[in-house]
Amino acid sequence: MQQVIVIGGGVVGCLSALNLLEQGFAVCLIERRLTGQEASWAGGGIVSPLYPWRYSQPISALANWSQGFYPPWADALARATGTDPEVNPCGLLWLDHAEQAEALRWAAAQQKPLRSVDADFIYQQVPHLAEGFQQALWQPDVANVRNPRLMAALRTRLQQHEGFRLLENTPVTHLWLEQGKVRGVWAGTTQYAADAVVLAAGAWSGAWLAELGLELAVEPVKGQMILYKTAPGWLPSMVLFEGRYAIPRRDGHVLFGSTLEHAGFDKRTTQEALDALRASAAAMLPALADVQPVAHWAGLRPGSPDGIPYIGPVPGYAGLWLNTGHYRNGLVLAPASCRLLADLMTDAAPIIDPRPYAPAGRLIPVG
Repeated sequence: MQQVIVIGGGVVGCLSALNLLEQGFAVCLIERRLTGQEASWAGGGIVSPLYPWRYSQPISALANWSQGFYPPWADALARATGTDPEVNPCGLLWLDHAEQAEALRWAAAQQKPLRSVDADFIYQQVPHLAEGFQQALWQPDVANVRNPRLMAALRTRLQQHEGFRLLENTPVTHLWLEQGKVRGVWAGTTQYAADAVVLAAGAWSGAWLAELGLELAVEPVKGQMILYKTAPGWLPSMVLFEGRYAIPRRDGHVLFGSTLEHAGFDKRTTQEALDALRASAAAMLPALADVQPVAHWAGLRPGSPDGIPYIGPVPGYAGLWLNTGHYRNGLVLAPASCRLLADLMTDAAPIIDPRPYAPAGRLIPVG
């Protein structure tokens, strides 16, 4: 049985591990902290890019495959683990309308049930919205997933596999190389051997390639979020306006986000962001003006050029694979990305054209 090490315990690392286990590999997942506690925990969980018509075909291809995968997969995870990821197909209302024509053309080409709606529909769908919206876009089948529950279910599912090993609180310090082939990794003074290593460490992925003299164009992009508690059903659907979104959970919690900050690996929350998010929330949903957020947090997205992830082998280093750089869309793109990685690693027919994601030609030699 081939042994694979996956570096990174977010949704991309965990789902890469699950796909490989299902293909008969033995998998050791190594996470420097705890599984699912970074960007995968911090995100909103919308199972769609925020403005999908703005993205290139490579993003659309991954998103389309993943959106169909989520509902049955979440049901299967809930049955297998006892933890429901709460995929909620509550629909999404885009209150921006400057791009309506472009969005509707995109929807027609992609065969998406996106349509233009008027004020009557808007306020019937989301009665608590601020006054004055006359037109919007509506797609009834867009879902959100409760990402902390998804990560908990995924961790449990991995541990049900006999060939799985989890090492948490284990920082990988460098790759173990012999004559241009990856033999495993070092964590401090301990060696872990493998036939292949998958780098799926999100915003932290670049450091391992730097030691190989390669620059991976993935950088941390901070996002801050706040959480409100309302009555269940108070917000019936997701709402998006001027880059800010409100996401309902089944129990009445409402997530509101998010900021987009280039602050390195600084994950601290700020009063400035809290004030800005609260102001935007109150402008969209005025009843929230008098409600105190129950939580405020930040996460680091793995920013990449145009948001196109790196999926495939690293040229010149046999046994080293990438699955990283999903930027703002890690949760929605993960199912397709991880299936594609498994297809490539097993020489199976790939679910989509792998060429746009290939690291070859996209990694920059340093020096």
